[in-house]
Amino acid sequence: MTKNSANANGITQGVIWKQMLLFFLPIVAGTLLQQVYTMVDTVIIGRYVGTAALAAVGGSDVMVINLLVNFFVALSSGASIVISQRYGAGDNQAVEKAVHTAILLALVIGAVMTVLGILRAESLLGMMNTPADAMEYAVVYLQYYFLGMIPSMIYNMGSGILRAVGDARHPLYFLMACTVANVVLDLLFVVVWDLGVMGAAVATSLSQVICAILVIGCLCREKEGCWRLDRKMLRFDGKILRAMLLIGIPAGMQTIFYNVTNVMVQSAINSLGTVSAAAWSTFWRMDGFYWPISNSLGIAIMTFVGQNYGARKTERISQTVRTGMVIHVSMSILFGILLYLGRMPFVRLFTQDSQVQLQGALIVAYLAAAYPTFSCIEVFSSAIRGTGNAIWPTLITLVTVCFLRIGFLLVVTFPHTTHLTISLCYPVTWIISSVVYVIYYRSGKWMPPMETGRAG
Repeated sequence: MTKNSANANGITQGVIWKQMLLFFLPIVAGTLLQQVYTMVDTVIIGRYVGTAALAAVGGSDVMVINLLVNFFVALSSGASIVISQRYGAGDNQAVEKAVHTAILLALVIGAVMTVLGILRAESLLGMMNTPADAMEYAVVYLQYYFLGMIPSMIYNMGSGILRAVGDARHPLYFLMACTVANVVLDLLFVVVWDLGVMGAAVATSLSQVICAILVIGCLCREKEGCWRLDRKMLRFDGKILRAMLLIGIPAGMQTIFYNVTNVMVQSAINSLGTVSAAAWSTFWRMDGFYWPISNSLGIAIMTFVGQNYGARKTERISQTVRTGMVIHVSMSILFGILLYLGRMPFVRLFTQDSQVQLQGALIVAYLAAAYPTFSCIEVFSSAIRGTGNAIWPTLITLVTVCFLRIGFLLVVTFPHTTHLTISLCYPVTWIISSVVYVIYYRSGKWMPPMETGRAG
């Protein structure tokens, strides 16, 4: 593999919008497939186990899973950035060290998450005022779900490695296989064998095992690339690990605070009762299709910026940001329109309870138009992190999203808890955060000097 082989995937050369779409579309297809098999859990649980189980798995459990899983996924994002920068610079030796460090880090992260998820499930759910009739379901689902954390982290890290070097197709293929497996196992465990929420969680965990096996097999079979995985070389490289953690820890801390605010939101929702919690659960499942799309574009932007930063192509970085913004805004508007127009059919997919259906449709009506206000946050934060600058995106998001949202909840939502006051905390903080991101980006101070700012 030559120093210029990174260019073969089109990230550091070619027409930006075409190359970005070619890279972005497999990622978004894969993340949407993840939502499909998550939605299958919810549909089957809502229809075959009941409203209390739906409120548990789709509400409180989602918040806990997001809190812990997203922290460690954000922590591992430092590996993808380091690998993409080194790959763009043609530093094959650093890429090789980074790949083995990253996989070993995933093993450690997965083990820690398994212990945390199993031992602390009940206390975390109690902090969110999970309804009493939903608590047993929530604890059981969460504990069995976290049994699959080691394979889940290995899959996420392995997919991040492949995307960092420009391969977005293989992670998609792996998820196709896992989605089919999860649907079949869900039907078998829950509908046929009547194992309830435990069966749904076990089905998800087993599908993650399949994903992990496929991605590790792909990395091990790589013959020519510097990202080939060799178990004999699994060891931490101190310099590489520090570079990964310097980027990943701020992103992880941001994710923790972001999800803490969502835990507070869930606490407000739970105070309205089981029907309202179930209604929000149906909304989260529909809303859940947006965030993988948004995050997929963020991954594409971060990878393009990272490789071009390593290759010292500043003009392509600017083009990447402009192209990413157009795509993200357009996608957000389209998603909001489709969600609003299809709100009742979507809600009916998850529940036959008429009260849950009405409240779920109302929540969609409140929030469908808010998605474009998030575009600046996703695009600018991803671009800035792609250069290895993880501190400022974290600070901006903490202050303008997390802390302000907590203030809004305490001052507006909790004293007057309704679906509207809960909904408003999202667009209000997104708009304020977007303004700050625009100011920071236009200042030009966000890109580290290329002579000293490269990780690895």
